[in-house]
Amino acid sequence: MSCITLSATERHLRRKRLVADDGAVVMLDLPSARMLVDGEQLEAVDGSIVTVHAAVEPLLEVRGRDARHLNALAWQIGNRHLTAQIEAERILIERDRVIADMLSGLGAQLAEVQEPFHPEGGAYGDHSHSHSHSHSRSHSHRHSHTHGHHHG
Repeated sequence: MSCITLSATERHLRRKRLVADDGAVVMLDLPSARMLVDGEQLEAVDGSIVTVHAAVEPLLEVRGRDARHLNALAWQIGNRHLTAQIEAERILIERDRVIADMLSGLGAQLAEVQEPFHPEGGAYGDHSHSHSHSHSRSHSHRHSHTHGHHHG
């Protein structure tokens, strides 16, 4: 089984030639752009499985004084159309000095962290899809299936 480790930005794609962690070449061809999620498994035409892993990334952890303050900070982040991972007690965003200064000025508690980034999907996100992909050593074909996965 091959694995491919990608950042959140790299996991948002439609059609792309990718290189797995073991060097295998995979051609991904989805009908529309979408976010591949950590742990998602793709089946190649030769029957092998390629597992997607979220890369560890430099992120900014945002915490509020309480739940209401964290909600207000989330609104400010969303108002700037920033990609964010929303959790019960914190928000993770990509590091940005200007945004960090703004959030700090609003009373946010900030910490630089290194961890996989699982941003929220858009309002029109869909995890049910058809796609084709192949290793370079074989031909590709199309197949349809639904991936099951969790959002932790």
